[in-house]
Amino acid sequence: MNNILLLGWLLTLELNLISANIYMHSPRGSNNRMNENTATRRNNNRMFDSQNNARGGYNVGDKKANAANNENDQYRMKFFQSGKEGDSEMMLQWTNQHGCGNDNPNDPMKLNCNLVLQFKCQDDIATAAPKNSYTLRNGQNTQTQQYTNPNKNENENQGYQRRNNNVDANKGLQESWQWYDACYRRERNKGLFTADQNLQKNNLGVDAAVATRQNPNKQRSGYECPEERDYYPYWHPTPWTDVAVLAHNSSICSYYKENSFNRRPYGECVEREGARRKSYSIANNPVACTEMEGEWVEYHSVLELATKYTTKRQCEGANRKQLTDRGIVYKWGKPYDVGKIVAHQSIEDACFVQPPPVDCKVAEWSRPNNLGDGLDGKPLHYTWKLPHFPSLKQKRCVFRLRYNISTDDYAPWSTDHSQNQVKQNNVVVKKSPVEQNPLVDIGANQALRLAINTAQFGRTFQDRSHVFFISPRPAEVADERKLINLNVRGKRGNIVQTYPAVEYDFVPKEMSIKDTDLVHIQWTGSNTHNNKAPGGDGQTGDAGEGTGGTDRHNLLELLDASQNFPRPIETASLYKSMNVVYNSINDKKYDTKNVAIQLASSGYYRCAKNADCGKYSIETKAALNPTIDGASPSYAGLITSFKKGTYHYVCTRNNNFTNRSQKGKLVVR
Repeated sequence: MNNILLLGWLLTLELNLISANIYMHSPRGSNNRMNENTATRRNNNRMFDSQNNARGGYNVGDKKANAANNENDQYRMKFFQSGKEGDSEMMLQWTNQHGCGNDNPNDPMKLNCNLVLQFKCQDDIATAAPKNSYTLRNGQNTQTQQYTNPNKNENENQGYQRRNNNVDANKGLQESWQWYDACYRRERNKGLFTADQNLQKNNLGVDAAVATRQNPNKQRSGYECPEERDYYPYWHPTPWTDVAVLAHNSSICSYYKENSFNRRPYGECVEREGARRKSYSIANNPVACTEMEGEWVEYHSVLELATKYTTKRQCEGANRKQLTDRGIVYKWGKPYDVGKIVAHQSIEDACFVQPPPVDCKVAEWSRPNNLGDGLDGKPLHYTWKLPHFPSLKQKRCVFRLRYNISTDDYAPWSTDHSQNQVKQNNVVVKKSPVEQNPLVDIGANQALRLAINTAQFGRTFQDRSHVFFISPRPAEVADERKLINLNVRGKRGNIVQTYPAVEYDFVPKEMSIKDTDLVHIQWTGSNTHNNKAPGGDGQTGDAGEGTGGTDRHNLLELLDASQNFPRPIETASLYKSMNVVYNSINDKKYDTKNVAIQLASSGYYRCAKNADCGKYSIETKAALNPTIDGASPSYAGLITSFKKGTYHYVCTRNNNFTNRSQKGKLVVR
């Protein structure tokens, strides 16, 4: 690979990448939080480099009414996959600080922008937090995984020992140790614009991919690779799968679609020590790879392996129009198999399922200098059609959202390494088109200083979810049925105390569906959203109902959105319109009243009568206080259809007139 030839596309996305913030609200973005009871996160480099305000983010969910003290007691949301025919939809919501949207010549934006939506999944295993370098986990403390720099003549066995000494089961992990180790050793792309930044070498004297214009001091955040984080599409294989790119201009969408790793293979250098595959190479292009006596191998992005097809003919023969029309394509080639890379095993040609093509569309308009809603007054959002995994195995997943913004003060398509600052004997002999805090003469014999940090003049921000599951559909949910998730967002506190997170609400807040569609009602929350000091640059405190620090939710019918008193179960129409096909509590078919009791108590009660559910009944179980403190903050919920009509609902715990509204509306056609 010749880096210079790649500049036409490498550079562009770095510049389409000034200070801003991005916060995911559904699914809940961590912003590197874990279980802190403080308003600010404890560790901004815990798993990834967000570059966001330390106050943002949501804690990991809890299973029980008390805070989890191990990963087994943390709650992981479970979303059911799309079928071969029917979609499963989840609404993603976020706020971004400095605006985005269509670059209309008649109403130009103040910046260039894009948002890159990606996920990462692997087969789930029984252990929530194993001591390995690969399995996704939230962690049980807020510390960063360790990384010891390699020695120059280190062999593979010494590398194993270094890895084993570094990785801790109790710390969060979203990329493998081997991913960062390879990034640390691999030469960076020297064709990129770095302005006047001085990028540090690694301890082996290599200009490595851990140093970028945005991260010149090679600061480490978990096992994230800084070069891959800062640039999209990346020019090497990546463990992340593209969902969508929301661009500032539709004209660039063809480029994103053609160069997404979802459908375009990318190469990396494979070296060996004896018969074993090394997990790293210093080479970042075919010529350098040959010089290292390695093999330049192109890999394909993988949704999952299709191991039951062992030949190319079997693999390609598995493609059916019904599947390919839905973006489910079997392909024969070299899959980017992270498991084998971690195990130092050779990757041979095999059958795998390709991810669907990346979706690309113009980003919703949003106002600069504002963490708020879009032009239509609704939250910024994207409806994700969850993937279909033909193996029907449960997957352990995380979601990533990156927000990239830049300026037009230098040409985004043509500025490259040839415009970087050059120094000789510490004297600048060639200037960058942008410089750190430059002085400008406006023609009045008065120099003015511009606030420009060239490490941020073109910048990437991101947020990531906690671990969640994508599971096979229950037997009761037919493959062809459309399944829509109804969740909640927000955390405890008033609008000032939660900022830049948000207060409670339903997601989506308003739904319009068919009577044949299914709705999966579920939510999660934490017991440690106390928002104590330190408060950073905001207010501390956790105003709300019930026990301090706790998130709780329920769902009861309202007669009308303008009202605040729920309808009695006996007269409500919402529950009577429901046809529950799946209930997470157990397989028992509960009647209308008992389903209403479950929704009202967040699953604390299962039924009214001891004869129906024994110790889980209102008659037998300890009384739940009026603010439902004794219930779990998380509810795995149920799947139901509804009869035609218009329904309104409320959370009695959090809806507080003049303070916050947690109401929803459902229209069934």
